[in-house]
Amino acid sequence: MIKVLVVDDQYLIRAGVKRLLDDVSGIKVIADAESGEDAVRKARELQPAVVLMDVKMPGIGGLEATRKITRLLPDLKVLVLSSLSAEPYPTRLLQAGAAGYITKNSSVDELVKAIRAVNVGQRYISSGVAQELALKHVGATEDSPFDALSERELQVMLMIVRGEKVQIISERLCLSSKTVNSYRYRLFEKLHVHNDVELTHLALRYRLLDQPQLEETNS
Repeated sequence: MIKVLVVDDQYLIRAGVKRLLDDVSGIKVIADAESGEDAVRKARELQPAVVLMDVKMPGIGGLEATRKITRLLPDLKVLVLSSLSAEPYPTRLLQAGAAGYITKNSSVDELVKAIRAVNVGQRYISSGVAQELALKHVGATEDSPFDALSERELQVMLMIVRGEKVQIISERLCLSSKTVNSYRYRLFEKLHVHNDVELTHLALRYRLLDQPQLEETNS
């Protein structure tokens, strides 16, 4: 039996995935988590075989949660299940230790196939994500300015464009407000933007955000 932990900040997604997998022989969802911090805690407590990990979540998010889980529990497999297929997400998540990366528009059959593949030590990447990675390596797509960001800078950027305030970011990342502001202004310099709105629009342009999230950030 493959024990699975489902991680997503949206309840309907978690419930939907659990309901879909309940009918699959040999796979059992043993718990769900709504944030990166919650995912790390439950992974340590329950030690599932596979963690289905979202990327965009409150707090440390899927990237940092993946890095922590794979470092603490090297035998556990993280399979990213995200609406985002554009770089630099796939590369960063795979570098952080994820065993696979599929998108939320994948079929149930592909989700099951991916879970079974990573559980036995194989790497699984959905076709759309694989194409993004291949095109990047052959130089067929426009280089993303976000490729130049460090892991921490990317993490802070994701929290900023979600509309999280500096104080919240500092608390969740265990950084001082001064340090968070330093990261923020460094992001502006590296990405040649002047404020959070321009940063959000740039993230949208390079498909690091979807339209609903942009609307939430600007509301």
